[in-house]
Amino acid sequence: MLDIKWIRENTDLLDQNMKMRGAEAVSSHILSMDEERREIMAKLQDLQSKRNKISKEVGIAKSKGEDASHLFEEMKNIGPEVKRLEEEERTLQAKLKDYVATLPNVLDPSVPEGKDEDDNQEVRKWGEPKTFDFEPQTHYDLGEKLGQLDFETAAKISGSRFSWSSGDLARLERALAMFMLDTHVEQNGFVEVNPPVLVTPNSMYGTGQLPKFGEDAFYTNDERDLMLTPTAEVSLTNFMQEKIVAENDLPIKFCAWTPCFRKEAGSAGRDTRGLIRVHQFNKVEMVQIVHPEQSDEALEFMTKCAEDILQKLKLPYRVLNLCSGDIGFGAQKTYDLEVWLPAQNTYREISSCSKCGDFQARRMNGRFKNKEGKNAFVHTLNGSGLAVGRTLVAVMENYQNADGSITVPEVLVPYMGGKTVVKAV
Repeated sequence: MLDIKWIRENTDLLDQNMKMRGAEAVSSHILSMDEERREIMAKLQDLQSKRNKISKEVGIAKSKGEDASHLFEEMKNIGPEVKRLEEEERTLQAKLKDYVATLPNVLDPSVPEGKDEDDNQEVRKWGEPKTFDFEPQTHYDLGEKLGQLDFETAAKISGSRFSWSSGDLARLERALAMFMLDTHVEQNGFVEVNPPVLVTPNSMYGTGQLPKFGEDAFYTNDERDLMLTPTAEVSLTNFMQEKIVAENDLPIKFCAWTPCFRKEAGSAGRDTRGLIRVHQFNKVEMVQIVHPEQSDEALEFMTKCAEDILQKLKLPYRVLNLCSGDIGFGAQKTYDLEVWLPAQNTYREISSCSKCGDFQARRMNGRFKNKEGKNAFVHTLNGSGLAVGRTLVAVMENYQNADGSITVPEVLVPYMGGKTVVKAV
């Protein structure tokens, strides 16, 4: 959430930010609501001062034995007006807060301006796409022919956009997750967490999923309105909800392997087959909670952590600096990692690493006590390290053989009990 004080002092920057994101200017509307609220506050202060003054006059009159009935009458008139103005101020304050909560984060100066994904800026590439002496198959054709990927059974159980994997293919996905977690914990210094995947609307609000992305979430009928988390970012970042930590405790680095749930609203007709865009998927998530001065460095570190997984798996990829029209609601800056998929002959997203500044921390009131002994908002970052299902897709397609079997990447062999090839059952 943006700071209203910052908005007052940076109206041009705010409107420019909204324009870069393809939205209309909003500063005049915000300032109008804020001015109305401040005028009411000024009236309240005047009435409260007047009430205090009358109270003193009543005391003086009583001490002198004088009649103070006219003062009491005046006090009676002030009381209802104060209550009315207080209620009006609360209503306006809530209205202003709700409106500001719908505004996206302010973009980092290094974010390129653009309308959509076509304007994203390529930062670097790693690895050369493999050439095959046969026509590479899609992951879903490979999986079905192996007898270990079954979308028909999943559809009978849950409907469209769900999957059923089994045998060595299911084990391969688990191996990927274990490999990612071990790397992030043992090499990159993250603390592994097993967080809840049912979260409150307040937690979703804290990371910016609500109110903006409410239509993409799965809700329960629980009396607390619990929701299925779309990413472990929600649970991990809300560690800071209504919390103050010591400056020496920063940075805080969490990682988790969880199922994630998304309705994929607005994606009708896109990636209808396979594991690319499903309602339930597994993901290893990284979250960092850092001192504001370490925010930029933390983003580069987290991106390198995600890249390292792909490099160890020997999967070609590229890194993109997302443009203003494609970047997420809560992000100041985002690097997308796209892995090469031979069957599609293109790169597809496998990780997003985002710097959010104090945007989420303000929403959840997450702070640290600085060297001056004052409370300041932390900065938060999140990144996929990686999307496990999509990594499985990339391994299947890049490591496929002419006979339809899949070679197990070298780093995963220990997690596969020594198996080096996934074959048909």
